[in-house]
Amino acid sequence: VESWQPQPMAAKALERAQEIALGVTGNLGGLGIFGVELFVAGDEVWFSEVSPRPHDTGMVTMITQAQNEFELHARALLGLPVDTRLRQPGASSVIYGGLEGRGVTFHGVAEALAEPGTDVRLFGKPEAFVKRRMGVGLAVAETAEAAREKARRVSAAVSVKAG
Repeated sequence: VESWQPQPMAAKALERAQEIALGVTGNLGGLGIFGVELFVAGDEVWFSEVSPRPHDTGMVTMITQAQNEFELHARALLGLPVDTRLRQPGASSVIYGGLEGRGVTFHGVAEALAEPGTDVRLFGKPEAFVKRRMGVGLAVAETAEAAREKARRVSAAVSVKAG
């Protein structure tokens, strides 16, 4: 539903998250970016799932990092240097279909983009479902929490209509 950077974590949880991610990706093999989703509560970390490619949950990097997930994936595949440096706090919020229909159009995009430090990525899917991810609203701010609030406003401003 939402992704944001940075995520404050206890040193122990961060170390465990890195161990799990390395274990999963190391056993899979291959090249490129792997989106390893984890659940974190305090110092406890649990593996959820892995996506062996860029994924919508990583689209937050399009507004937060020196190189986004797509650039990182291509560079890793080509053996080029990568830069995972965070430029600024940011967040993404899912734009759901909200309905069942074909030939969809998007409304409210201009309003969503009116606030500085925002962007929208629409996936171009021709068919909507109530809980289908149709795009994301992106935002940057001084803090991750402020960016999350702004990203939620962006995604809420965009609506999907059936043709």
